[in-house]
Amino acid sequence: MRARALGLLLGYAADLVWADPARHHPVAWFGTAASRLEQRLWRDQRRAGAAYAAVLVGGVVLPAAALERRLGPGPRVATTAVATWVVLGGTSLDREAAAVRDRLAAGDLPGARAQVGRIVGRATAGLDGAGVARAAVESVAENTSDAVVGSLVWGAALGLPGLLGHRAANTLDAMVGHRTPRHGRFGWAAARLDDVLGLPGSRLAAGLAAALGPDPRGAVRAWRRDAPAHPSPNAGPVEAAFAGALGLMLGGPTTYGARTELRPRLGEGRPPEPADLDRARRLAARVGAGSLALSMLLAAARPAPRPPRRPRR
Repeated sequence: MRARALGLLLGYAADLVWADPARHHPVAWFGTAASRLEQRLWRDQRRAGAAYAAVLVGGVVLPAAALERRLGPGPRVATTAVATWVVLGGTSLDREAAAVRDRLAAGDLPGARAQVGRIVGRATAGLDGAGVARAAVESVAENTSDAVVGSLVWGAALGLPGLLGHRAANTLDAMVGHRTPRHGRFGWAAARLDDVLGLPGSRLAAGLAAALGPDPRGAVRAWRRDAPAHPSPNAGPVEAAFAGALGLMLGGPTTYGARTELRPRLGEGRPPEPADLDRARRLAARVGAGSLALSMLLAAARPAPRPPRRPRR
């Protein structure tokens, strides 16, 4: 279990130094395989979508579990570190948010719209400066939970299969979990699986945002009051906690393609400004570091599995 904790630490450090690989990212390979399988398995049915999610997530988790059982302490540290580096996205998220801030500060609204479109799923072409800043802050909050905290928690609890399984489920949700005519039924299983796996990470991320942010009481108040109205059971608590901690107001009209959702207001402050992206990034960094420390403690505290008993002769 100490090997697992050390692997998480080394993988987190690798993400800080190198971020996501620019080319040949394993998550991109997984996404390509998922797209090809969708073409074969797609039916406008929940059953077909459940089979699709089971094949892809199970195809990652089962080999990872089998591999981890065969590894000694040294190889387990190395393998956990590489997997942690692969699944984490905190540094890349931070750099994208900084680029949005730079575009807004320079008065380049078209460039800021295009830049924020790299980290959000909503339509960005009609956003004003406040809308771009709001989208970026919400993305920093939600993706800190999904791409950092959640993966670390599952890595601490289950090791290699936890790391890869959580990222696989989160990737599938991003691909087919949207409420569209094509994916409304087919993507249901992937979306629900991601909701379940994202629950512990989102609550920990919200709690850390409250504990480590500049306004803990505001964060808790916004979390308890505003998060239940959010359509996402996991994004709601994290975004509300970030909004309350930073003294901002998030939420409002959000457009996805031709569909506009009126998201609930989160927090009770002012709308985000470009400078607030730096505040959100600093809070996300503290949340990430706090989740690493707690995940390492969880991993180190778990009892090591007993080796199988040899049969008596």
